[in-house]
Amino acid sequence: MTGYFVTGTDTDVGKTVVCAWLVHALDGEYWKPIQAGLDGETDDMAVRRLTGLGADRVHDSAYRLNAALSPHEAARRDGVAIDLGRIDLPRHSRPLIVEGAGGILVPLNAQEFVIDLIAKLELPVILVSRSQIGTINHTLLSLEALRARGIEPAGVVIHGERNAANREAIARYGSVPVIAELPILEPLTRESIADAAARIKPVLSDRTRARAS
Repeated sequence: MTGYFVTGTDTDVGKTVVCAWLVHALDGEYWKPIQAGLDGETDDMAVRRLTGLGADRVHDSAYRLNAALSPHEAARRDGVAIDLGRIDLPRHSRPLIVEGAGGILVPLNAQEFVIDLIAKLELPVILVSRSQIGTINHTLLSLEALRARGIEPAGVVIHGERNAANREAIARYGSVPVIAELPILEPLTRESIADAAARIKPVLSDRTRARAS
């Protein structure tokens, strides 16, 4: 059993919320390989709060960095260097939802980026994008960068207020399935995530599901 790598067009685009929704919808497990920023609620803490998962289904990060910065800079300030050789998929028995850090070209060290981690882990990629103005450009650039590395995305999740024109443009010009449109959940709670997972199902192709398992 493998899973999906969830990345985004930018930071704060809603990856953690989408991960919690996917974990709930797919009855999966969660892993954040690189956590940058330890003050307050971390992403793995948020997923546990929003899903009710036990510690056995939320895996420990390979790197936990103090500053809420790009991983390469957070690691430098902590006096460490991120080594992709130390990052391997944890043992799991359900679909594993892996959350990246920021966007796909966020640096991890002097030579490597999040996209290099994606390539190493070899999971189908789900790209999270905003629904607002500007999303078409950011989404198409991210899709182009993935494909330039031979990585064909499993699909896009659009997070935010519904925008039919932007959805159509992303699907058409990006030649990519939009697997879900997830609204801003207010309040953001375990109950609202459960409700969203019951109402909104990720539309994943049989080919993608085969790659993910």
